[in-house]
Amino acid sequence: MFDIIKKTRLWFMISLVLIVGAIFVLSFNTFIHGKPMNFGIDFTGGTLLNLRFEKEVSLADVRKILDDYKLGESVIQKSGDRDILIRTVPMEGETRANLIKDLNEKIGNAEILEADIIGPTIGRELSTQALWALLIASLGIIIYVSFRFEFKFGISALLALYHDVIITTGIIAFLWRSIDVTFVAAILTIMGYSINDTIVIFDRIRENLKKPNYAKKGFGELVNISIWETMARSINTVLTVIFIVLCLLVLGGETLREFSLTLLIGFSLGACSSIFVAPPLLVIWHKWESKR
Repeated sequence: MFDIIKKTRLWFMISLVLIVGAIFVLSFNTFIHGKPMNFGIDFTGGTLLNLRFEKEVSLADVRKILDDYKLGESVIQKSGDRDILIRTVPMEGETRANLIKDLNEKIGNAEILEADIIGPTIGRELSTQALWALLIASLGIIIYVSFRFEFKFGISALLALYHDVIITTGIIAFLWRSIDVTFVAAILTIMGYSINDTIVIFDRIRENLKKPNYAKKGFGELVNISIWETMARSINTVLTVIFIVLCLLVLGGETLREFSLTLLIGFSLGACSSIFVAPPLLVIWHKWESKR
């Protein structure tokens, strides 16, 4: 049986490289673009237009018209054959009216399904609420895992979750994907999935601690056995989830693409951290406690 715990230094080195890489990407983006990530109008404020055309339209045609207004960097998403969602910087009423007029004349008549303006104040409030959501979720996880197991289990699980969140954020920042409220939802979903996978392993560790035939084994060896006893379940679960998310990514359309991509990255990392990060952290904590 391959000893995962004995290779702790290797797993931690890989994790450290990925975390440092994520932090570097965020810092580099801040230096180049003035912001660490490509924040959408949900956070920065802007204009949202949801249009339904009388015939099928292409994103290229819509972007060409937006280029005339120096709005080529706008997020344009297609929902169905005739619905177009445009997220762009704040526009004055006259500019918006002229844009819709040009779209009607050059592409085809469009019905305005939704036209919203999100101010910077609302964007800042959303950012604050997103941080609070992450903090409350973290606190809830520590309390739940500590109550169900021990405090060291809770901290080990939470550090593994932060590992997933930081690296996922770094990859999305590297790809310069648009960040909106769905990104926050995806991060919270990833945390929920990852903690569930980790708890399965922790449960088996707790069960094995009570078995007489494991009493003479070292804690690291017992954890390694517990990981392998749950390995098949972990692999089957993550493959099933990744298959579903891949279908969502390919077939879900533009509106779900950012969300699905974030889930795909986060779920993959969560499956790895549940095996290669959380249990080794628990073993390190146990050794430190024993020395004390």
